[in-house]
Amino acid sequence: MGVLVSDDQATALVDLITEMAAEPQNLSSRQAMANAVDVHLADSLSGLILPEISGATGIIDLGSGGGFPGLVLAIMRPETPITLVESEERKAEWLSRASRGMRNVRVVADRSESLAVLERDTYAVATARALGPLPVVMELAAPLLCSDGVLVAWRGHRDTVSDQAADVAGGVLGLVRRGDVDAAPIPGVSRHFSLWTKDTTTPARFPRRPGMAAKRPVA
Repeated sequence: MGVLVSDDQATALVDLITEMAAEPQNLSSRQAMANAVDVHLADSLSGLILPEISGATGIIDLGSGGGFPGLVLAIMRPETPITLVESEERKAEWLSRASRGMRNVRVVADRSESLAVLERDTYAVATARALGPLPVVMELAAPLLCSDGVLVAWRGHRDTVSDQAADVAGGVLGLVRRGDVDAAPIPGVSRHFSLWTKDTTTPARFPRRPGMAAKRPVA
């Protein structure tokens, strides 16, 4: 992919997977863990082909789960402040333990809607992987992004119906499509990136109360 990984970074990435595999809780499916280098590490690293991520001055990773892409980006960009948002307590605890020693990482054990009330219009880049339908991800990210901030959403197969809904959602949320970028081919992973720029103020009614974005999507 053209992403340079130092020996120390490679060691840290492999250690992350090893620690994750030893966890008693199921942070990922068995199938994904059996192919974790491709499914988790390479897929997360692929985001660094984008200048929006490789050159980011700060990142908020929504629904960080087991730490992909957030922890991988933190390892690869140790000078970039990265906020990991995870509402599920056991996963947030894992993120805190897995990021010990990473001074650029902050773990927020809360809903992104709640965080957006406190830190509205704050972040230049938001990332999200396996978080939900694109209009839902957009609604969660938009209030947190500053003016001209960028959402980078890891997506699978292209879906025309979902894309149309996302364009409608963008019009409501103040986001415009920056473009779709194909990820580098990875065995067993079908991936592209959906990029959105915040070009107008997100209406004050967002964020809605936690859970509403998924329960009643704006599009």
